[in-house]
Amino acid sequence: MQKRFLFPLWAWLFFALLAGVPFYASVSDDPFLTAFVARALIYAIAATALNIVLGWGGLVSLGHALFIGLGMYSVAIPSFWGINNGWIQLAVCLLSCGLIGGLTGLVSLRTTGIAFIMITLAFAQMAYFVIVSLKLFGGDDGMAVAVASDFGAFTLANAASVYACALVLLFLLTVWMLKFRESPFGMTLRAGRQNSRRVNAMGLVLKQYQLTAYVLSAMLCGVAGMLLANLNAYASPSSMTWVVSGD
Repeated sequence: MQKRFLFPLWAWLFFALLAGVPFYASVSDDPFLTAFVARALIYAIAATALNIVLGWGGLVSLGHALFIGLGMYSVAIPSFWGINNGWIQLAVCLLSCGLIGGLTGLVSLRTTGIAFIMITLAFAQMAYFVIVSLKLFGGDDGMAVAVASDFGAFTLANAASVYACALVLLFLLTVWMLKFRESPFGMTLRAGRQNSRRVNAMGLVLKQYQLTAYVLSAMLCGVAGMLLANLNAYASPSSMTWVVSGD
């Protein structure tokens, strides 16, 4: 029954409850509720992305806030130059997070355990200080998002639209994660968490799987950052701090 309907009954009820939040907020004249739960959904997307490397790969990263910040500035900086096309911003987000994720992942995966935690933290803090030094883009004060992301068929100009987008993305990501978990890639990643030597002894290069998972996780965190920038209409370097990664 669970395989046929993707989720157990309680999960369907949970998503149905989330879908009803904006309607309840409208009836009760409480717009803050929509914005509050939208923020929770966005962080749920980021946490689900982190689960790829943390939950399945056993890689404890304390630097994934770096990619949330990159996603936020992928909206704010193009908007600063008058580019509010959401597809362009999404491309910038995925390319920057993929590139930075690949480079930092290559270095970080040369370590394990506490060293891995600390080097991911160091990369995030380096990016934080780089953004703070860019006075053109607000420095440590951050910068406002001048115009919301416009995807043609829809825009992220208000909390309700961001909420709807975040809910749909979280649902699709959850479905995909269930499939991905049981795929050969996902099973290899999970096996590596249990015993990396055995995986390598089977002829599988575990580091390649871990690096791919790290980059994929970074890109999904970047998408969460894009949504957060539109929800707040603001991007701040504080989004890259280790506290956000810990949260």
